[in-house]
Amino acid sequence: MVEYSEQMDRAFHALADATRRAMVDRLSRGPASVSALAEPFDMSLSAIHQHVSVLEASGLVVTEKRGRVRECRLSREAVARVEGWLRQRRELWEDRFDALGEMLGETSGEDG
Repeated sequence: MVEYSEQMDRAFHALADATRRAMVDRLSRGPASVSALAEPFDMSLSAIHQHVSVLEASGLVVTEKRGRVRECRLSREAVARVEGWLRQRRELWEDRFDALGEMLGETSGEDG
């Protein structure tokens, strides 16, 4: 369980930054080189590499060196883990809100 928690912590840390979220969004459309990921940002290539390193350490992004180009792609498994965690919380809260709505409906029915 600790390993799972650490993986989730790293993933959410990586996603806490707007630049990295934009990179993940770009990679959701397919693999891209680090240079291509850097294009929309007004920052040094070194800073972009640091962001990519955080994404890679989180497991959300996998990089592969092809000649002189480092290609990045999303890890479907890591994204599925984050999505699953979020889905479980959403379902829990939906169940709680449904129960609250039923309880409030019963309470308002008693007054009338």
